Amino acid sequence: MQTTQPLPLSTPNRNLVRLTIVRGITWTGFLAAIIFGVEVLGFELQVTAVIGVVLVMAVINLATWWRLGRHRAVTDGEYLLHLLADVAGLTLLFYFTGGASNPFITYYLVPVTIAAATLPWRCAWIIAATSMLGYSALLAFHYPVPQLTGGHGPTAGLNLHVLGMWLNFALSAGLVTFFIYKMAHALRSREQALSRTREAALRNEQVLAVATQAAGTAHELGTPLSTMAVLLSEMRAEAEDNPMLQKDIELLRQQVDTCKSRLQQLVESADRRRMGEPQITDAEVWLAGVVQRWLVLRPDVSHHMTVSEHRSRPWLAVDTTLEQALTNLLNNAADANPDDIVIGLDWHDDEVIIDIRDHGPGVALAIADQLGETFVSTKSKGMGIGLFLTHATINRFGGGVSLYNHPQGGTLTEVVLPRAPAAE
Repeated sequence: MQTTQPLPLSTPNRNLVRLTIVRGITWTGFLAAIIFGVEVLGFELQVTAVIGVVLVMAVINLATWWRLGRHRAVTDGEYLLHLLADVAGLTLLFYFTGGASNPFITYYLVPVTIAAATLPWRCAWIIAATSMLGYSALLAFHYPVPQLTGGHGPTAGLNLHVLGMWLNFALSAGLVTFFIYKMAHALRSREQALSRTREAALRNEQVLAVATQAAGTAHELGTPLSTMAVLLSEMRAEAEDNPMLQKDIELLRQQVDTCKSRLQQLVESADRRRMGEPQITDAEVWLAGVVQRWLVLRPDVSHHMTVSEHRSRPWLAVDTTLEQALTNLLNNAADANPDDIVIGLDWHDDEVIIDIRDHGPGVALAIADQLGETFVSTKSKGMGIGLFLTHATINRFGGGVSLYNHPQGGTLTEVVLPRAPAAE
């Protein structure tokens, strides 16, 4: 049994929901006013044409409500078209009901205000200009209503009062568009800044908690790793007559040495007195070194690396934390599928781009937007800490991480870092 899907709740979709409700209320009111004017006040209207305009707007409103039930985001262009349809509907209605002499003519300000509060600068002025154009055309072209104009000619209502209304509308539309847009833009910018500040504070608290736990864990792991190193040395001496076993023991010893080295680096990095400025280095040389050290940890991986050809060299500001962040991303790719991992390096004037493409199952869309923002993992037994710390580290360097589902399958991880000036 199919259930009705809820309407999308993103900000543009919600704005369109509100516009649809306002449109329904407005045109229902217009219809009631028309019926009252014809039946009670005896207005001489083109009833068939007027009712036709109202029905067309009703159909547009129903179609809009149906479209809101589709799982597709509303764009600024689409929202602009809806407001233009409202302006066109108002112009047609006023054309058949007295033109600029219609007392409801200033309702043009409603779509102008909505556009100024919800759309970009250019779109808001398009609505303001279109409304002004429609109002201006109605000064000369309309079906006159004698009860409104006091005459019977097509220009009988074109007097100083109507011209004053037109001038007032022009000033009001311009001021509303300018000030409402500026106020709404300032509020949106403030909300975004506050949101970024709250997210940064929460991330810093989580990073501090993880770092405190990691320092204690690093101290505790030193003893068992030393014990493992001693036992592996004894096992290697006992397996002198078994080359295959010696090879496996040597691999285990390398892994233990790597773990001990990483823990030592962690302890050194925790001491802020030893932490200097990030080192400026060639991105290609640095990336090749990171990949080689990663292959020691993941001997089961097959990969190939591509580097774009440019005349200039890519320089990066790096330290051990950035290497650990990139290693985390490489490990995620290897965990998804260790075969044929593609690592790419490219750079432009202001940024260096590192791509990691695997051939795994990809990222579920349900959690794609949450990865790196909190402890969310794509692995059945993962805690999500690796991606979280990776995002925090790369953001600290002024970069960003994006994950995409590749059209040919697998996940494409894109790391963008600011390009540093060349080292002296």
